[in-house]
Amino acid sequence: MLPGGGSGISLREKEVSGRPAHHADVVQAAIATSDAARSALIASWRRSLTLHGLDPAERKAPRRLTEGELRQARQRMEPLLRAADASLDRLYLAVGGIGCCVILADRDGIPIERRGASADDDTFDEWGLWTGTVWSEDSEGTNGIGTCLADQRPVTIHRDQHFFSRNTLLSCTTAPVYDHEGKLAAALDVSSCRSDLTEDFVNLISVAVGDAARRIEADNFRRAFSNARILLAPATECSASTLLAVDADDLVVGATRSARLALGITQQGLTKGLPAADILGDSANAAEELGEAERGVIQRAITRADGNVSAAAQTLGISRATLHRKLARFGIRRPH
Repeated sequence: MLPGGGSGISLREKEVSGRPAHHADVVQAAIATSDAARSALIASWRRSLTLHGLDPAERKAPRRLTEGELRQARQRMEPLLRAADASLDRLYLAVGGIGCCVILADRDGIPIERRGASADDDTFDEWGLWTGTVWSEDSEGTNGIGTCLADQRPVTIHRDQHFFSRNTLLSCTTAPVYDHEGKLAAALDVSSCRSDLTEDFVNLISVAVGDAARRIEADNFRRAFSNARILLAPATECSASTLLAVDADDLVVGATRSARLALGITQQGLTKGLPAADILGDSANAAEELGEAERGVIQRAITRADGNVSAAAQTLGISRATLHRKLARFGIRRPH
């Protein structure tokens, strides 16, 4: 479940003072211990209570944006939404048949796109698993979308791992999505209200969500650098989203977050100019590549001039004598 939190918090705290514990009692008792230093789940519970001032027994429904606010949120995410469309469809085909919905939320924890069966719409709408509902951690406490964004890592918040008692029938598996500059941009979530989801099945959902998030990042990156050459970075255990964008001068002009982490690429390095050869391990062959490039330019010029050295030299902006020396150095024969 939540990394560092485990799924045993609610199981081992089922009784408080010898009586069945309400969920709010479990949360309060866990926060009172020193476990927050060791448990990501309890750390999130503590943030929800002390930092955000939330009450786990609060029954008020999640806050929702107005139609105008939601429209503005969607407009801010328009490029990423276009890149995510196909991946959202594929993910829903994989999990929709078992009563799950697929949600893409922005970096503020607001779902701006979703996929779900129409037969389940009323249920998910009632639970707030709908576009325009605010699922940030400071609004809804520990939950899949909000805690994923707060911790910037994949999480599963299963049923009574949620902070609010009213959310303890939900199971939410979420992965962060980063934009073409490596910045946190969104959260991809699969949520369910089913009580029979096994841990093994939740783990399978987690893998599917992670894979879909990386596909969205890769598709968005390719769109953002549509005029560049896109390369898969030669990194150990790199994923399909470990990508570099290289311009016509063989300078790296973009890198996905996973490529930045794997190869130590910084935004400052990209701004200054980063030769692809330095990243790809070909810098030792730079002189050889320069010679090959020069040879190619001369070969094309002499071919286009049909072997006329004077015409080719004029095209290249060099003297006839200089071109003769280069033809000899590179062993280029004029066409007859």
